[in-house]
Amino acid sequence: MTLPDFAPRSLLYVPGSNTRALEKAAGLAADMLIIDLEDAVPADCKDEARAAMRAAVTAGFPGKRVAVRINGSGSAQQADDLAAIEGLALDAVVLPKVDVPADLDPARSLGLPLLAMIETPVAIYAARDIAADPAVTGLIAGLNDLAHELKLPDGTDRGAMSHAIQAIVLAARAGGIWCFDGVYNAIDDAEGFAAEAAGGRRLGFDGKTLIHPSQVDPCNSAFAPTEREIAAAEALVAAATGGAQRHEGRMVEDMHVAAARALLARAGR
Repeated sequence: MTLPDFAPRSLLYVPGSNTRALEKAAGLAADMLIIDLEDAVPADCKDEARAAMRAAVTAGFPGKRVAVRINGSGSAQQADDLAAIEGLALDAVVLPKVDVPADLDPARSLGLPLLAMIETPVAIYAARDIAADPAVTGLIAGLNDLAHELKLPDGTDRGAMSHAIQAIVLAARAGGIWCFDGVYNAIDDAEGFAAEAAGGRRLGFDGKTLIHPSQVDPCNSAFAPTEREIAAAEALVAAATGGAQRHEGRMVEDMHVAAARALLARAGR
C-alpha cells in the first residue's frame, strides 16, 4: 500500500463517546485524529460511541487525517465496530493488540490502510512480519500495555523497554512503513512530555500518539525540523556535487544529501 508523502507527527486519540471532544478536535492542530472505540470507551457506551463516530466522520474534519481505533481481534465488540465504519471515508483503521499478521484479517475487507499496535512481547517478536503485511502502513508502540505485560513496576523509566522500542522502529523501517511512539500519561507534565517526544524523534519515530489536546502543539514542534536543521540541510544540498565529499568538516555521501532533501520537503522548503 502506497504511503502518503509525509507521516503525521501528532496522532490524537479522541474518545468516540465524547461528542464535545469530537467537536473540539476539529479545531486542533493534530495531524491525525484517532477516534477511539476501544480503551477510552466504557463497555456500556460502545453503541453510543459508534453512532457518534459515524456522525462525526460523516460531518468531516477538514484538513485532517482521520482514523478509528476499533476493538481488538477476539473481542465481542470488533464485529460491530467493523460494521460501523463500513463505507466511511477514513485514512486508516487502528488495530490494537496485533500479535500476529492473522489478527489483521477481520479488517482487511475494509480496504483501508491499517495501523497495527504492538503491545505485547509476542508482538515484538512478530513485528517484522506484521510490518511486512501489505495492508499495514504503520506500527504504533503500545507501551502502556507492553509495560504491563513485561510486569514492570509502575513508574519505571521507559529505558527498561529500550530493546522493544527499537525493535518496533527496526521492523517498521525494514517494512518501509511508518512508526509512531506511544502515549505520555502525565498530561500535566509539559516538560516531561517535551523530553519524551524529542527522545522519540531521536529514536527514529515519525510521530507520537497523544491523549490530551495540550500535547498537540509541543508534539508537532518536537517532530518538525528545526531552523538549524533546515539551514544545515540547505547548505548541504547547495554544496553537493555527487558522490562522497568533504562538507563542513565531515564526509558526506549521496544518502546524506537525500536525507537533507527529504527534511527540506517535510519543512515545505
